[in-house]
Amino acid sequence: MASGAERAPAAGGGGGGGGSAAKSLGFDFRSSARLQDIERLIHEFNKHDQREYDDQRALEIHTAKDFIFSMLGMVQKLDGKLPVANEYLLLSGSVREGVVDMDVEQLGDFARGADYDMDFTLLVPALKLHDRNQPVTLDMRCSAPCHSWLSLRLFDEATISKWRGCCTTVEHPNGATNHFFSPLKVADWFHRSVEVVLGEMQRKPQRGMPRVERVEQKGTLVSMVLVVGSSRILYDIVPVVSFKGWPAVAQSWLMENHFWDGKITEEEVIGGFYLVPASSPSGCRDNEWRLSFARSEVQMKKCIPTPFMQAFQACKAIVLRLLSRPQAVGPYQLRSVVLWACDRLPSGFLGQESNEAALLLGLLDDVLHCLVNKSCPNYFIPQCNMFEHFTDETVLLLARKVSSVRSDPVEHLSTAVEQVKAANAVRLEAHAAAAAAAAAGGSAASAGGGSGGLPGSQSDGALADIRGQDDRLAKKLQQLVTENPGKSISVFINPDDVTKPHFRIDDKFF
Repeated sequence: MASGAERAPAAGGGGGGGGSAAKSLGFDFRSSARLQDIERLIHEFNKHDQREYDDQRALEIHTAKDFIFSMLGMVQKLDGKLPVANEYLLLSGSVREGVVDMDVEQLGDFARGADYDMDFTLLVPALKLHDRNQPVTLDMRCSAPCHSWLSLRLFDEATISKWRGCCTTVEHPNGATNHFFSPLKVADWFHRSVEVVLGEMQRKPQRGMPRVERVEQKGTLVSMVLVVGSSRILYDIVPVVSFKGWPAVAQSWLMENHFWDGKITEEEVIGGFYLVPASSPSGCRDNEWRLSFARSEVQMKKCIPTPFMQAFQACKAIVLRLLSRPQAVGPYQLRSVVLWACDRLPSGFLGQESNEAALLLGLLDDVLHCLVNKSCPNYFIPQCNMFEHFTDETVLLLARKVSSVRSDPVEHLSTAVEQVKAANAVRLEAHAAAAAAAAAGGSAASAGGGSGGLPGSQSDGALADIRGQDDRLAKKLQQLVTENPGKSISVFINPDDVTKPHFRIDDKFF
């Protein structure tokens, strides 16, 4: 078994709380900040950052979700490429929040508060490889660790013919032809298909249909902002390849001891993985996919103590704002640091609320350690160093920025608190303006006028109808959202009858 220093970034000098003497006095050794001031700011940040959903908001989320699933059902019918009975993974938070290991520098200027109120990521399998009798060729010979090409040469001719336009072709000297599933071509096809379907939905609007405020291709995903009632909901929709089981390249990781041992079963962790459309810095963007363990991460997140998660959320807000230019350290890398720390430190220490200041400072130390050593191993495939491509100049610049935070955490935490307050104020102003416009527009708005996007939403009237028909639905949806923060919601849906989806939150069916 590898030692802790080999498996994970070790805590930097000065420790989370600056040593036992400083801890007993309540001061951080490096910054001389009072630990109770840091803890107070962490609590204040999380208080303003959390989202609470009432019955109305829960119904608006449900309406937006139904719209997305109806749209995907129409995409499937468009050319038959998507699986008929598909299994989506719905994650709380956007790709920008690091819920999936994808590059965020191409995702544009969407901002919470200014552009949206809530955000979700939806993984949509273009290929669903759950049949163990289906041979699969993951070709990693030309790829960096944690990446692969996907060959279709072992698939039947019908599958190859259906996806030929989304493949690159390699001719071998012996005359054989190999088709590689191309993430760029799949992403372009998916975006075009979504645009066609949205155009059709615009021509035939349904009662209660959300208004599509923005829909853009961002790199290899589609970002869509839906307006339902007073809610603006961002969906990052990612075409992926879905697998059952566990990849051989990550098999050795299962032999190690992990923080989730005994808390969740190994079967829950290794139930499946994905290929997401992202390449390594030096990889072939046309052919290279990235292995993603998003479903496993959702299961493991249940085992991370709440105080540590709160410290992480505050730390993430600080670090990502500071390191946004150049965009080198992303939210997924920070999540990996958290998982390594969970393996390294006792859960009792991570779970004590009185340690939140030490936890935040320790995370900053870990990030600094990763930068100066130019080493941030992927949690599932440690041989994949996510900082390997950094130049020395980039590392020095980023390390200096993190060091400035470590020297004055109270100042940077205070800024993060003010920013989340400002975002909430912008959101409330947008809601007030939308409510005023709806009251002034009245029936004219629901008649479907307006330029750009889809016709005006009639969602307010429809939501009232839904509440009258089944108020229990609102209570159920509110319960699902509030009691399962950060959990995956798998949806099994028949595109011929999108009114009867079956939800799975982790292992529970509703």
